[in-house]
Amino acid sequence: MVSFKARRSEPQLVSPARLTPCETKPLSDVDDQHLLRYYETVVGFFRTCTGRTDRPTDLMRTIKAALAEALVYYYPVAGRLREEAGGKLVVDCTAEGVVFVEADADVRLEEFGEPLLPPYPCLEELLCDPGDIKAIIGRPLLFMQVTELKCGGFVAGFHMCHNIADGFGMIQFMITVAELTVGEAFPSILPVWKRELLSTAHSPSPITYPNPAYEPLLNSLDFTSDDVMLSTPPHRMIAQYFVFGQREVTTLRSHLPGKLADSATSFELLTAVMWRCRTVALGYESNQRVRLMITMNARGRWNRHTPIPWGYYGNAHFSPIAELTVEELCRQPLADTVELVRKTKLSVTKECTRSMVDTTAYIRQWPSLTMDRTYEVSDTRWIGAGDGLQLGWAEYVGGGIPLAGDLTSKLGSHHMRCKNEDGEDSTVVSLLLSRSAMERFKKEIAVWLNKHEKNLIIPSSL
Repeated sequence: MVSFKARRSEPQLVSPARLTPCETKPLSDVDDQHLLRYYETVVGFFRTCTGRTDRPTDLMRTIKAALAEALVYYYPVAGRLREEAGGKLVVDCTAEGVVFVEADADVRLEEFGEPLLPPYPCLEELLCDPGDIKAIIGRPLLFMQVTELKCGGFVAGFHMCHNIADGFGMIQFMITVAELTVGEAFPSILPVWKRELLSTAHSPSPITYPNPAYEPLLNSLDFTSDDVMLSTPPHRMIAQYFVFGQREVTTLRSHLPGKLADSATSFELLTAVMWRCRTVALGYESNQRVRLMITMNARGRWNRHTPIPWGYYGNAHFSPIAELTVEELCRQPLADTVELVRKTKLSVTKECTRSMVDTTAYIRQWPSLTMDRTYEVSDTRWIGAGDGLQLGWAEYVGGGIPLAGDLTSKLGSHHMRCKNEDGEDSTVVSLLLSRSAMERFKKEIAVWLNKHEKNLIIPSSL
């Protein structure tokens, strides 16, 4: 992989371009989870479109002005978090600003790889230093670095406080900055706050009838973990990325009966196989219970029954959980696992949304919540939907959440859209395991794919 060093300016604070309301805004109960008290990382790669002559002469000045304009619409992002009585978070909209760092690097966009896939080389050079990623009180809510490349393209790297926005909201904000950078008069998606939609109307109390999809979490409150994934230090783990093209998905479908083979989505299929292989690789005892947690976006056409309006950029995700013993998971037909993944996805209905909010508010009181033997999966392929986001002289060509797992839990896999070496639309799935478990995982999944593992894996640069 290419190696380079970025030349960075001193960090500077960028405030909203115009006067914004000075007020205090409460977060939702979904925002105000202890597990979200960290800075999530998002990166976007942009290419200058061939033949365009309207690229700004001073790119950094233009982007910084666009960021200041975006903060007029997203003015809470320019504020600071504060804890009220009981530790509940609020946002003081103080217009103090966000951190912006200018950078450049002697590298071309094509040197990051064609097709552009994680792991991105020298990722740390494309991101500014946010300090302690778990310290979110009284600090800027966004740290942004823009790195200008030798070819005229650029990379935008964000660290954004997860309590303010989820992945969808972060990308929405990033798109707004990009649109204003290329001369749009206002955002194509106007931001919506309305955090009361996902808040309880009363003081949280023990859940008498918990939503079945969250019951495993309630059962783990104040529980001492013995999970090897949680006890293994990060420096003894490796991240790898697995590419599933049309050929691999077709091979996996061949393990399903006809009707299900036709109807199962690639996300359901890949999640079922990855969960089984990961469980075997981690060597859990046959009678131990393992969990699959699917992070579901409550927005969008698939979920019209939820009350989330278009433009809502707060945390609007729920994470229903499936739970089985190791023996049940690994001995049942793959079709049963795929059906379980589907059932878990579809559990986020209008009827259970309010119960999930109440449960989330109650769980928040238990900072000792564990994620024992849990595999968390998120479908972020929508970030790369289409053939690239065309924004005048600039085109979005790739990016998303660039880390396997995240910086706090280590348990997550992201499904991201990509193209494989043959130029086919494919899915790349991230995974973080110890070295010995990763070797066992590769052997397990190679059996399902009837192929040699080296054709499937992108080695990590981490």
